[in-house]
Amino acid sequence: MPQLTYRPWREGDDLALNEIWGDPETAQAAQFRAALVSSSNGGPGSPGPWRRTIVAEDQGIPVAAAVVYESLLHSLRLWAYVEVARDHRRAGIGATLLTMLRREAEEAPSGVTRLRTKVEPGTPGAAFAEAAGLRPVQRSRIVVVRPAALELPVFGDGSEAAATAQVQDAATGSVELTDVVGRYYTAVNEWDSPGVLSPGSVQKLFLDDLSGAHGAIVLREPPASAFGDSVQPSRKGRIQAFAISYAQGGEDSPSDVLLGHEPALEKDTAAQAVRDLLALIAHQYPVLLELDDSMAALRTVVEPLLADGRAVVQGAETFVVSD
Repeated sequence: MPQLTYRPWREGDDLALNEIWGDPETAQAAQFRAALVSSSNGGPGSPGPWRRTIVAEDQGIPVAAAVVYESLLHSLRLWAYVEVARDHRRAGIGATLLTMLRREAEEAPSGVTRLRTKVEPGTPGAAFAEAAGLRPVQRSRIVVVRPAALELPVFGDGSEAAATAQVQDAATGSVELTDVVGRYYTAVNEWDSPGVLSPGSVQKLFLDDLSGAHGAIVLREPPASAFGDSVQPSRKGRIQAFAISYAQGGEDSPSDVLLGHEPALEKDTAAQAVRDLLALIAHQYPVLLELDDSMAALRTVVEPLLADGRAVVQGAETFVVSD
């Protein structure tokens, strides 16, 4: 039987554990390993949000670790992660660590105690989460849309002027674009609400140089005049859909794009706007999209493409599971 002791995280544990664990079993494991750092009380002067990290040792050798921490953006649940060396699994270590995390969570400054994590179906992590009572609350897939997967739309009378009036480049610093992106993100994450995002937060997350944004294109409503069709419109139509590029691709490597829409649009209108913009940006080269089940309009457009091979899922799908 293992002779186990449990203690807080110490400097150097990452090197010792990575040597014992080997390569991450999933992309989620790789991401969560970066969260295994020293505990923090959060607040001014603290390195990051509130966090508690625990290490399990077998005869003085680290073999497992667990972390629970607050999220500054999605604050309705705490993130949690447990990893145990392969040769120490099925011995109750993971369950013990999870129990310890739940006790630590009771002391979180936010008062939030619910836990969540990310898993891939069919993995040991998914089985452990299910046994612990964590259930799926969201599914996410990375999808590559093949070139010319959709027929190009026709705008207005089909003229170049009509297309130019509706499809336009947008400055990533635009107040109008920032507003739509922020409200869209809040709408599709209502299941784990980030609350009302400030323009500065939206810029930092999605639109400024540090976010990796390279450029944006928007689809607008047809311009209309308040004085009738015979009078030249003086204002642009409102944004219906947007596409923000984070990596310029080519024939072999897809462009990484955030594709969304004005959340106030009716269901069918939103789906049509997303379809039209996707047809344009994926006309010549493949496009990579993150598709969450909460993105109803994007699912309406992309799932038929997945069904007939005009789009493919890249890698494994991911579930957020929660208690």
